Amino acid sequence: MPWENNGGGGGRNTGGPWGQAPGGGGGGGPRRPGGGNTPNLEDILNRGRDQFKGGVPGGRWALVGGVLALVAFWGLNSIYTVEEAEVGVEFRFGAPKQELSTAGLHFHLWPVETVEKVNTSQNQTSIGSATGAGARANADDGLMLSGDQNIVDVRFAVLWSVGNPIDYLINVRDPEEMVRNAAESAMREVVGRRPAQDIFRDDRAGVAIEVQDITQAILDSYSMGVSVSQISIENAAPPAEVADAFNEVQRAEQDEDRLQEEARSYANTLLGDARGRAAALREDAAAYTNRVVQEATGEAQRFNAVYAEYVNAPDVTRKRLFLETMEQVLGGSEKVLIENGANGSGVVPYLPLPELRSGATNTSATGN
Repeated sequence: MPWENNGGGGGRNTGGPWGQAPGGGGGGGPRRPGGGNTPNLEDILNRGRDQFKGGVPGGRWALVGGVLALVAFWGLNSIYTVEEAEVGVEFRFGAPKQELSTAGLHFHLWPVETVEKVNTSQNQTSIGSATGAGARANADDGLMLSGDQNIVDVRFAVLWSVGNPIDYLINVRDPEEMVRNAAESAMREVVGRRPAQDIFRDDRAGVAIEVQDITQAILDSYSMGVSVSQISIENAAPPAEVADAFNEVQRAEQDEDRLQEEARSYANTLLGDARGRAAALREDAAAYTNRVVQEATGEAQRFNAVYAEYVNAPDVTRKRLFLETMEQVLGGSEKVLIENGANGSGVVPYLPLPELRSGATNTSATGN
């Protein structure tokens, strides 16, 4: 054995491999700090040569196993799976292939080819809110200046999806951040052109549509391959520092609207009554007109009838008309008229006939 030649004094060393007996017996050569002899470099090389005299451990089967392990490792990296809501984009030496990998199991030549997976389902990016997917913790993101110089705190979300996975992967470094920045810039532009009431309640739908169009135009200019489906304004309110004053203004505007509605209701009531009275007056006027016309028609017919009789007997008709007229005229008179005669002078002197009549009436009443 190799350590048999390392003993001191030329004799056989029955100790350990370094020429020292296991029980601490003496052997030649320098000693290690731990109590043993320092090994010779030649001995170390000889031991290594003896161990590898038989070649590779395990022979050719070990080599075949190593090759199979490498093939298995390459196969595992060359096969990949695409989920249902994803598409895969394969890159060969960094250049994308135009064919997209749909859901299922696929193969590519790794490491010459690599694959990037893109989620094509709808994504949501929230802006100006500390909660929700993709939201930022900075509460000042939603503070914007409106067209009438009011500060508005707008919380909204962008719903978007990937339309062109290749453009999405290679044209912009951080697509999600780009969507956020484009939507926020578009919202600030639209809010800066409009009064605060449009964002609060009057025209939220119009603001959302306009922001969506501007955001889509910005993303298209960068060829991102992203399609914006909706802008959802979740909340629009004044900052907390001026919320009380703004609420007072809102209440005043609500009171103004309420009073205007009451005034319009009162005006409609008065107008209805006036129209009703006007209709009644028109009906009365129409009835009066009809009555006057009918009376005039009757008088004309009676006059024609009298005239026909007058033509047949003028003297009789003239006398009858005279007597009827005098009867109507003198029917309520208190004077007594007599005809001129041989012994009369014409008109009897005035007598207090009304007093006599009233006295006679009282007498008769007392007697009864």
